[in-house]
Amino acid sequence: MDWKSKKIEAILEQALVEDKATSDVTTAITIDPALRASATVIAKQDCVICGLGCIPRFLDIYARLDKRNSGRYEVVSHPEMFDGVRVKKGQAIAVIRHNARVILACERVILNLIQRMSGIATLTRQYVDAVSGTKAKVLDTRKTIPGLRVLDKYSVRCGGGENHRLDLSDGILIKNNHISLGGGIEKVLARAHELRKAGQTIDIEVRTFDELRTALDHRAESLLLDNMTPAEIKKALAIIAEHGSSIPTEASGGIQLENIRKYALAGVDYISVGALTHSATAVDLSMRITAEIY
Repeated sequence: MDWKSKKIEAILEQALVEDKATSDVTTAITIDPALRASATVIAKQDCVICGLGCIPRFLDIYARLDKRNSGRYEVVSHPEMFDGVRVKKGQAIAVIRHNARVILACERVILNLIQRMSGIATLTRQYVDAVSGTKAKVLDTRKTIPGLRVLDKYSVRCGGGENHRLDLSDGILIKNNHISLGGGIEKVLARAHELRKAGQTIDIEVRTFDELRTALDHRAESLLLDNMTPAEIKKALAIIAEHGSSIPTEASGGIQLENIRKYALAGVDYISVGALTHSATAVDLSMRITAEIY
C-alpha cells in the first residue's frame, strides 16, 4: 500500500476535515500547547491488524493543515508488527510520541480507520482459513464503503484474500441485468467478443444449467455460478467438463463462513464473498495516552 499516494492522502485528509481535527475546542481549552505525550494503541481482542501505515500519514497531514501544532513525532512498533499479522488481546500495536494536542485531535480518526481495516482483514482471514487445503481462493466484491474501496480491498489482501474487480473499468463481468437488457446470453456474448479490448477476459454470470450450457456454447471464458448450492456447483462443473472446457469458475451468492468450505470442496476456483467488506465488524482497539516525563 502506497500510503503517500494522492488518492490515500485525499481519503485521510477528508477524515481529519470531517472531524474538524484542527478545531478541537476541548483539547485547546484543557491541554498545554507545549505538552508532549505517549500514546499506545492496544488490541482489545484477537485480530489481524491492518492499517498501521495510516498513523504517520495522519500526523503529517495534520501538521500541514495546522502548522501551530506540528513538530517532531515518532511512531514505534515491534519489528514483527505489520499489516496482516495476527495479534492477541492486550498486545501493543504501536506507540506514538508527539505533541499531546495533536495526538488527541487525531486519536479518533486513527482508531476508526485501523479498526475498520483490521475488521475486514480479520474476517477475511477466517474465510481463508475455512477453505484451507482446497484450491479455492477467496475473493472480495465491489460492495465497499463509497470512497474507501482502495483501503477495503487492501484490507482483504492483508487477510489473505484476493481482489476481484477494483471498479467497473477493471474487467468484463456480464451479470443478469446485462443479459436481460442486452437480449440474452447469445447476444451479449457475441457483442463482448466483438467489442472487447485486447487482454480482457469475458466473465458471465449464470444461474441455471441451461444458462450455463448456452454460455459455454457461445464462448464464455470465465463463469460466475450464482446462487447455486454446493451440489449444483458439482453438477455445473461436470457439465463444463463434459463440454470439454477448463475455464475458471467462481461461486457467488448465499455463501457464509458456515458453508464456504462445502463450496470449496465442490471444486470451484474462486469464491466471492460480499460480507468481507459490507459486513465486517470493526475490531476493538484503544489508545492509552500518558504525558511524557522528562
